[in-house]
Amino acid sequence: MKNEVIIDGEVYVKKEKMTDNIVLVRTHSAGVHFGELAYQSNDGKLVTLKNAKRLWKWVGAASLSQVAIDGVTDKKQTMIPPAVPEITLTEAIEIIPMTEKAVKNLSEVPVWKK
Repeated sequence: MKNEVIIDGEVYVKKEKMTDNIVLVRTHSAGVHFGELAYQSNDGKLVTLKNAKRLWKWVGAASLSQVAIDGVTDKKQTMIPPAVPEITLTEAIEIIPMTEKAVKNLSEVPVWKK
């Protein structure tokens, strides 16, 4: 498999490099967003993102955890509207740090406009 090496019978897998502060946030009722984490309340429920995009629909990842690590495999069917300069999200359920690979992958998804 790609990014694996076997040394003395042990398989080692390359660890993906994480971003400094780009996160994916799933909320209770406002959907899924990703961007630069600017603020997080002590209880984690209130989150402000800068340069944020909403992940309206994704294709080619089994879960949001996989999106945060790998991105998506089908960029044509994935829907990401234009970024907003800042958004404050209430009722955050998950805040997942993203890898550089995933951020690059999602930045290559064409902006969805209807």
